[in-house]
Amino acid sequence: MEEILIISNYYPPEKGAAANRIEQLALKLHQNNYKVSLICPLGNYPKGELFPEYKGKFSITENLQNITVKRLWIYPSVSKNIFKRTLSVLSFSSMLFFHLLCKKTPNKVVVQSPPLLLSFVSVLVLSLMRKKIILNVSDLWPLAAIELKALKKDSFSHQVSLFFERFIYSKATLIFGQSNEIITHIHSIFPEKECHLYRNFPDHQVAKMELVSNINEPIQLFYAGLLGVAQGVFELCQNIELENLNIELHIFGDGGEKSQIEDLIQQNPQKKIFFHGMLERNILHEKLKTFDIAIIPLKTRIYGSVPSKIFEYGALGFPVLYCGGGEGETIVKENNLGWVAAVGDFESLNASLIEISKTGKNKIQTMKKEVFDSAEKHFNLDFQIKDLINKNVF
Repeated sequence: MEEILIISNYYPPEKGAAANRIEQLALKLHQNNYKVSLICPLGNYPKGELFPEYKGKFSITENLQNITVKRLWIYPSVSKNIFKRTLSVLSFSSMLFFHLLCKKTPNKVVVQSPPLLLSFVSVLVLSLMRKKIILNVSDLWPLAAIELKALKKDSFSHQVSLFFERFIYSKATLIFGQSNEIITHIHSIFPEKECHLYRNFPDHQVAKMELVSNINEPIQLFYAGLLGVAQGVFELCQNIELENLNIELHIFGDGGEKSQIEDLIQQNPQKKIFFHGMLERNILHEKLKTFDIAIIPLKTRIYGSVPSKIFEYGALGFPVLYCGGGEGETIVKENNLGWVAAVGDFESLNASLIEISKTGKNKIQTMKKEVFDSAEKHFNLDFQIKDLINKNVF
């Protein structure tokens, strides 16, 4: 059985798209007869503190669904202070550096990027060891950091990040891009680099759509995920207008904006927004069966970014209201997955909500079946993995 190692900054029981994406990759490789191991930090995300089961530990090895998971020490932080955030990434990167130097490593390694510092350290050591490096690029950093105003253009940090970015692209054996925009960007720097499109398709193993609905209830719009700056859910709650519509907004998740959202809801009950906190993924999916439409907001249009929620909710049979622009908007339109609103344009968003309210629950039920069938055909993780294996990528 051929061995392959995955290096990632996130892995379950951590929450979020990044952890789910890497878990799906690991499990699919195992199902296709690879012996998969993984290196990641001690679980701490999204709260920025070690989970109870990892407190007091320097490192730990677990077997999760036949995946050998090695967790290394990290100074956890989700602080907005750039020094603390850098220290957090640097702590794990340092541990990883010595681990890769001192421990036997498989000849094939998948490296997740971003974080850039983590991927730089990984690629640096692995290239010296002449390993096959498969770089999995899910977002374009530092470009995304500039667009999010997390980094100042042409600053020292920006220049260092650009060096890291070019280094990892140049040393990678081949690259996975989560979007066509990512591949276009990489080819603008290294035109001859071997790149493959690798979408964030989920694997829910749902044979048939299981959604249910009560046509006598309001249309239930929901957001489920991280409550951070990039998603802009607090600003969404401030500007969404549901008072005169047959629509409710339900929020599931955790993150930096949680307290602000809870305060806003408590002070404005007329807004018809409800907060449910963070739920385990299987419990969340069971809870969502009675809901109608998923909303996917982004605060800023980020070049190269395609939210995995588009594919995840499509696979569950949910139409989406997408407010992120870019390639994600094209995917929603081409596959008839729902509605789109201009990113950051709340007039456009509220106009879409009026249209949704007029559509009604009966029509939305028909849309659910159409979305489910389209996702089953076009967003198939098994087909994607097998196609890459046949191309001798892994």
